[in-house]
Amino acid sequence: MTDVTSSKSARRPHHWRRDLVELAALFTAVAVADGIANLVAHGPDGRYLLVFSAVALAATAGFHTWWARRHSHAPPAADTDTDPTPVAQATDTDTALWRMRTTVRDEPGALGALCTALARHRVDILTLQTHPLAEGTVDEFLLRAPATLQASQLSREVAAAGGLDTWIERADAHDLVDAPTRILGLATRTALDAAELPLALRQLLGRCTIHSLPAVSITGRPTGETAPVEGVLDGTSLRLRDPSGGVITVERPYLPFTPTEGARARALVELDARLGPRIPRSEDVLTLPEGNEITVRRADQSDAEAAREMQERCSERTLGLRYHGPVGDADRYLNHLLSPRFGRTLAVQTASGRIVALGHLLWDGDETEVALLVEDDWQRRGIGSELLGRLVALAVEAGCESVYAVTQASNTGMVAAMRGLGLPLDYQIEDGTLVVTARLNATPVRSRLRHEQAEY
Repeated sequence: MTDVTSSKSARRPHHWRRDLVELAALFTAVAVADGIANLVAHGPDGRYLLVFSAVALAATAGFHTWWARRHSHAPPAADTDTDPTPVAQATDTDTALWRMRTTVRDEPGALGALCTALARHRVDILTLQTHPLAEGTVDEFLLRAPATLQASQLSREVAAAGGLDTWIERADAHDLVDAPTRILGLATRTALDAAELPLALRQLLGRCTIHSLPAVSITGRPTGETAPVEGVLDGTSLRLRDPSGGVITVERPYLPFTPTEGARARALVELDARLGPRIPRSEDVLTLPEGNEITVRRADQSDAEAAREMQERCSERTLGLRYHGPVGDADRYLNHLLSPRFGRTLAVQTASGRIVALGHLLWDGDETEVALLVEDDWQRRGIGSELLGRLVALAVEAGCESVYAVTQASNTGMVAAMRGLGLPLDYQIEDGTLVVTARLNATPVRSRLRHEQAEY
């Protein structure tokens, strides 16, 4: 490398014209300086001329300094053939992952222009998915960009390259999984557990809100909620027919759904419909402090009758603390609470098979609610805390950021159980009701009861 540089310097031509101009400028400057000196020494306005000259000299020096600094920080011209240094430096800088979606014209070279614009800023395209539309194509990118490159600047560059309706957000390492692998994983989870369908749809479609609207209300009246088999795609709203009756509505206010996303979501719903009702049948046998054994397992609508019998054994005060209303309507909520479409339910049963407690993890749009009901004779034995810890663990597994419990200040058992989680808690009063929210940024409490055996 040194020999090549020396030979190039040896062949550099001598610019004699530039030397001649510099020599003439030097003589001219000397002549002007001599003339100004004579005027200052012998002229009537010499003092004023001297002050004016000093001001002009200071202004010229300041302008020269500003001009030099401006050009010294200007980015060098791209010359990949002779100076590979910028590429080498880019590999040593910090990077950030971005998910970006933009619409490009459906014509040759449109995507290439966009990729060229990204390459100019050393942005690496890790994955690319295309969503064809009637006019144009929606391209979804996973990008690795320099950490100094801001989202607004990236969006401007994409717009200058022809991208429309650009949307950008931060990504993480989980997004590095390619789309087919991620979709197969979601399908597997849905096949194993019917309660996974809303969560799978949320992970498939990104940041969105999912509502399950039943065909029949809690009081037994038709709600009129229906959807065609192929679903309804309307901008930022997607409606799918629920295999258990009713409609699953997915809303995403920041980004319209594409036909490709609608087809993927419909395939997951069809898989759920073909497999029918199902929940994991794992059971944990625990020992209470006094020595009695209980079993904790998943529950669904097949346990409705046993759950109804448990509620009949509960006192009005216990039911009132759980349902916050007339206890005569408690049985009406069971089918809704036990449905895997609205969340997950854990049941505690004795050695004789009688259910004595229920714990619910309910999907509430973007939020998640936890609720407990323990039969009076089985309270204050650690069952509520055990159920709550397991429900919080399920919420963490589902990717929930927080869970909340709606109770009353007089329900000291529920408040104590929430405090026992060891998580940051927020308290607020709404219409005389206490709402306790736990932020899931710490490890959930472990089981306080002794495990005797586990069957899977």
